[in-house]
Amino acid sequence: MSPHGQEPPYRRIAAEIRRRIELGELLPGDRVPSTRQLTREHGVAIATATRVLALLRAEGLVLTRPGAGTVVAAPRPQSGRAEPELSRERVLRTAVALADEGGLAAVSMRQIAAELGVATMSLYRHVRGRDELILAMADAVLADAPLPATEPAGWRARLDVLARAQWAVYRRHRWVPHVISIARPQPLPHGMAHTDLALRATAGLGLDRQVRWHVAITLMAYVKGIATNLEMGAQAVQDTGLTHDQWVDRQQATFQQVMAGGGLATMDALTTGGVDLDLETVFDFGLRRLLDGFATLVDRGVSPGR
Repeated sequence: MSPHGQEPPYRRIAAEIRRRIELGELLPGDRVPSTRQLTREHGVAIATATRVLALLRAEGLVLTRPGAGTVVAAPRPQSGRAEPELSRERVLRTAVALADEGGLAAVSMRQIAAELGVATMSLYRHVRGRDELILAMADAVLADAPLPATEPAGWRARLDVLARAQWAVYRRHRWVPHVISIARPQPLPHGMAHTDLALRATAGLGLDRQVRWHVAITLMAYVKGIATNLEMGAQAVQDTGLTHDQWVDRQQATFQQVMAGGGLATMDALTTGGVDLDLETVFDFGLRRLLDGFATLVDRGVSPGR
């Protein structure tokens, strides 16, 4: 209870959801409100909303399902049959599901343990700590998007396939771009396989090793750079309830005022009538132009600094 004798907000909200589950208003498999929905509906902080779902997970009432978010759990069987043995794979998959729903901030050893119904310390038999866990999560999702068994013909097609495979991973797991480092590469086996493919793509073209490394890293840095905006965009949709187009429409008058008052005549003129522009079109356009640029290296054989 709070100092004033009132039940803490997170317990009150959890009790409301618990009641809906017990009454059958929420059935097994039904999605329960996300942390961001709870913050909007109840006017609480994100930390409070996170505690709500953590309490319900600890009680076994809800669980996190990849691609679906937090859902009502099926009643536990009464047969006395043991739960599946804890493994590194289960720890990683649970952590990935938490990150997919709530971002990296939702991933903690305590939260994973509550989700799995085990003691927190038991997790350390499978991962040494959160830092190792986060890197292992990133490598696990890269493994879920295997590279083609038969590589397409030609350096350009190979780099295009690689870039789009990485983009697909980042779209499914929007937290991953914030883990992968270009400045300080991490020893991730499946991530390194992507780099190896990028290097193989430029073999036999007469380029020296410096150019080939610059091509590989520049390509992956481009995909990662665009992908860092995916999480922010998805969060904005959840927070506002508006799609990208709906938000732009509502802000149109404000944009027009800024452009008109700021002497931004070129932008104003090119905005009139609408522009088909989103992260998908920007990614596709930029990738094609980047590959066009690499083609000049292949044709001219210049060094990376020129």
